[in-house]
Amino acid sequence: MIATLLFVAFLVLMFLGVPIGAALGLAGAACIALANMDAQWFGLLAVPQNLYAGLGKYPLLAIPMFVLVGSIFDRSGVAARLVNFAIAIVGRGPGMLPLVAIVVAMFLGGISGSGPANAAAVGGVMIAAMYRAGYPGSFSASVVGAAAATDILIPPSVAFIIYSVLVPGASVPALFAAGMIPGILAGIALIVPAVWMARKHKMGHLEAALPRPELWKSFKEAIWGLAAPILILGGMRAGWFTPTEAAVVAVFYGLFVGMAIHRTIGVRDLFPILREAGELSAVIMLVVALAGIFAFSLSTLGVIDPVANAIVNSGLGEYGVLMLLILLLITVGMFLDGISIFLMFVPLLLPIMSHYNWDPVWFGVILTLKVALGQFTPPLAVNLMVSCRIANVRMESTIRWVIPMLIAMFGVMLLVIAFPQLALWLPAKLGY
Repeated sequence: MIATLLFVAFLVLMFLGVPIGAALGLAGAACIALANMDAQWFGLLAVPQNLYAGLGKYPLLAIPMFVLVGSIFDRSGVAARLVNFAIAIVGRGPGMLPLVAIVVAMFLGGISGSGPANAAAVGGVMIAAMYRAGYPGSFSASVVGAAAATDILIPPSVAFIIYSVLVPGASVPALFAAGMIPGILAGIALIVPAVWMARKHKMGHLEAALPRPELWKSFKEAIWGLAAPILILGGMRAGWFTPTEAAVVAVFYGLFVGMAIHRTIGVRDLFPILREAGELSAVIMLVVALAGIFAFSLSTLGVIDPVANAIVNSGLGEYGVLMLLILLLITVGMFLDGISIFLMFVPLLLPIMSHYNWDPVWFGVILTLKVALGQFTPPLAVNLMVSCRIANVRMESTIRWVIPMLIAMFGVMLLVIAFPQLALWLPAKLGY
């Protein structure tokens, strides 16, 4: 009864407009109190303990740093220089600007790890460029929103950091390596329908008339941005710093590029950058902390084991259960953000993963692919919200363009399910 009330209370609070983090915490605290009516303070003394336990984890230190990196690179002008370099390589023509937008978003995903920051950085440059070339705003917003979703697969990734905290058997370096190939495949899968739709509907008719940037000049301007992922990922692989320390290195590198090289960031810009990153980090960390209360109530009320046993004994078999979980998470992903999904469902999914002996790293990539899909699946699509705001279009107008890209990325997820080595080969090769 109380277990049912836990989920009902969460859903009611969410539909009443209560923020997701607060809904998770309030529903969890209420059910803890109802289950401990005879205890001192109704068992609510466990709430502050779990609030602290949800935050007191070393890998979580990387999240505010990577969010700050996203804000710094958003303002440093790196995205514009990368766009020019990409255009210089692929040239001008119908469908080329959507291709460039996706490639640049994938590359910036290897710097920040924040989907909305990636969408803002790429969208700020590409949506205006695509508009000048004759692409409709709804299509441009769809491409940028979908492209930014690859950031949680290509390291560094906030989602992988959260997952590693929840699943002891999955280290951050192994997850970062595992996400690389699926992330690249996801990018290619987005490029195909984006270019096809642009050419089919004869978009970008003015693109061929626009000047093509000089290759060598654009390369020299973009070299500092191109070096960023090499520094971050190469440093981790060489053992110079941990993923958490890599985030700090990325912050100082971004400030150096923005203030000393490109000179697009001044001392006066530091406060708004820090404020923006602080606000976003506070929201993420608060959701993490409050979700800890929800997870504690799940375990103490004995919800996890009965639900896990019911799913395992449903008679669907291993792949049937996996498809059921994916459909469940796709539905949930339409209404919740990725971090909330991980925090709510990973404790429930761990017994199922153990029962079928699924590799925790491979399973983490599958879940993250699902979350990536959720980042541009209406009605709650955080990346799409950002890109629609930049393009000044309603989210409803993007649905016709988003659906083919959703189908393409879903196909990548099926490939990783069918061929686990797509995710596991690189971590094994690197010795993680």
